[in-house]
Amino acid sequence: MKQQDLFNTAPAQWEVDDLVSHVVAKIVFSTGPQKPFDYLVPEPLVAEAIAGRRMRVPFGRGDRLVQGYCVEVAAKQIVPGKLKSIYEVVDDVTLLSRTMLDLTHWMADYYLCPWGQVLDAVVPAAVRGNAGTREVTLLSVPRETAMQLATLKLPAKQHAALSILAGASRPMTPPELANAAGCTQAPIMALRKKKLVQVEIRRISFAHFDDEPAEAEPPKELNPDQTAALRTILNAVEEERHQSVLLHGVTGSGKTEVYLQAIQKVVAAGKQAIVLVPEISLTPQTKHRFRARFSQIALLHSHMNDVERHWQWKRIASGHIPVVVGARSAIFAPTPRLGMIILDEEHESSFKQDTSPRYHARDVAAWRAAHEHAPLILGSATPSLESWRQTQAGEMTLVSMPRRVNDYPLPDVKTIDLRIDRKSQGRGAISRQLYQAIKRTIEEDGQMILLLNRRGYATHIQCPACGEKVVCPECEIPLTHHLADNVAICHYCDYRRPAPKSCPACDYTGIHFFGYGTQKLEAEVKARFPGVECLRMDSDTMKKPGSHEAALDRFRRGDAKILVGTQMIAKGLDFPNVTLVGVINADTALHFPDVRAGERTFQLITQVAGRTGRGHKGGQVLVQTLSPDHPAIEAATRHDYSLFAERELPFREKFHFSPFAKMVRLVARAEVASAPEAMLEEFAKQMVKVAEDLDLAIFLQGPAAAPIEKLRGQYRFHLLIKSHDGEKLREAVKLVAAKTKTPDDVIWTIDVDPVDMM
Repeated sequence: MKQQDLFNTAPAQWEVDDLVSHVVAKIVFSTGPQKPFDYLVPEPLVAEAIAGRRMRVPFGRGDRLVQGYCVEVAAKQIVPGKLKSIYEVVDDVTLLSRTMLDLTHWMADYYLCPWGQVLDAVVPAAVRGNAGTREVTLLSVPRETAMQLATLKLPAKQHAALSILAGASRPMTPPELANAAGCTQAPIMALRKKKLVQVEIRRISFAHFDDEPAEAEPPKELNPDQTAALRTILNAVEEERHQSVLLHGVTGSGKTEVYLQAIQKVVAAGKQAIVLVPEISLTPQTKHRFRARFSQIALLHSHMNDVERHWQWKRIASGHIPVVVGARSAIFAPTPRLGMIILDEEHESSFKQDTSPRYHARDVAAWRAAHEHAPLILGSATPSLESWRQTQAGEMTLVSMPRRVNDYPLPDVKTIDLRIDRKSQGRGAISRQLYQAIKRTIEEDGQMILLLNRRGYATHIQCPACGEKVVCPECEIPLTHHLADNVAICHYCDYRRPAPKSCPACDYTGIHFFGYGTQKLEAEVKARFPGVECLRMDSDTMKKPGSHEAALDRFRRGDAKILVGTQMIAKGLDFPNVTLVGVINADTALHFPDVRAGERTFQLITQVAGRTGRGHKGGQVLVQTLSPDHPAIEAATRHDYSLFAERELPFREKFHFSPFAKMVRLVARAEVASAPEAMLEEFAKQMVKVAEDLDLAIFLQGPAAAPIEKLRGQYRFHLLIKSHDGEKLREAVKLVAAKTKTPDDVIWTIDVDPVDMM
């Protein structure tokens, strides 16, 4: 009988007299078998065996020692000798509370992935590896030895060392004792061999990082919109109940101040708050605002090293840190007294994990807030349609903040039809109207932001003689020319080669570099506005630690007048002297084969437009586009989210897309295109059969080649499965996945609630 099946066996199969009560631990492994296994807890380990700790256990026929997570400890009636025993408890502190264990179990079930994989994602590698700690040897003198100290006959150096150690107020390390006694390690080793000193091996932390000091700032006076929003949130805080609130405030409406004052109430009540922001919004400005209000905060982000991450984790778990600010994974912060969760810019796709477990931080936050009886605040000027739909269905409270602080008006947004303008202005990324606006802004000593969501110099390289395109051999995607190193790079697999001087196919020397990236835009700005300092921010220029902060500081001081960049400059920035925003090409992602292409375009334009008009000078936004009549662009120019939602939601409903249906996307890949296609075709057939058995209505799209058909040398096919019953849909996918025999050459993934269809 398999070990994990013991507790599912009917008691009648065993003689009652054979059953003995023992403490049993249920163990989940990160790799290998996905089901939990039961192990006997030996008497000496009972006090240490706590759910939420890792344990080392014998596994398999050879009883090799394997590490796993203990998810449950209970007294059970078992037959002696039928269970293997735990070898040791790895952790001396509990890594996961009962609530967090329940959360990981829910995630594994909802996102259709192994529980152990989720546990590894929730507990950072830095914590699992005890980064920033080390084992040290501590010496002390036993009481009986100390009492005989005067009568012991020892060499002078050994006696001196033993006397110092006996009089010490705490145990000492061998180097500490040698230094205090003025001797080498030899006398100390002699004392250890004679067993005159007591030796203890202990793991201690040596990490410490001082928080950057920030001058304390008092709360700001709220306007009526902010006051009403805060009151709604505080009602839930004071009643200690869960409530989901969508804070829909236009850019510059003061959402952050509402967050800060709500958190102050939570902290005053002795509880903790988690604030999630997109990674690119973790700017010095954001950090400073929170540090100026709260004496201690913990920051969790991707640029931290393992020692810093482990140190912050321990501070949070101790309960001494009232506020946790971080990116997606900060939702797993081990706060013992959680009182509130906030997701700022909740629409951001970066809140969705793109590797297993493919969780969405917004949904994880909703589960955690509900089970810890804490309010959940989702804030955005451009909410996701999923959250917006929840407010319409009465599942979430909508709080609107339609006005900016100080009654500053929203900037005037105009579109520039490139179909007309380019005919009269010739080549270049900057249209005639935008050029005049930039010139006028410079003369008025203002600053401006130019957004182009494509990095590099030229977006593709092509021969005008034979039509040959220079593509990535692994992905078959056009290479992007980067001028700084004169290389052509694939932005998907990072393949690179020297930029060609002639056509690789026909050797024609007049090869052309087409399209615009941020490098070429920067070069054009410098050429057309000589003497005006221009700053570029994209993932190419922001690689070094601290470069993001340094660039924004320069712009804030006015050292640079023009800021050129990708979407990383579209949100989270508050510069009152910015009076002009130019969107170089609003169509960059508008026509992608992705159901969310229009939504993302609307959000990006609205967000970057919000970077201007935040001071008394006002602001202007010019949007260059070849599709000025597109509903997403038209709604963005009006700052009208409701208009966008009214036009987009009927389309989503008609074709059974989120938020009206639940979706599961399967992506299969292999070096030969026929293999993943055949595998998904069989999966689709089995889904139809299982759906009939479950009386489940499903809608299938595909299998078909993915929009990015080849990536890193493998061909990709995808299958989209939709249904109005999310629970049954996941059950059906799980059943089919369990009996699917994966070909050796195919790798496939399941993505529940996908946000990226590429």
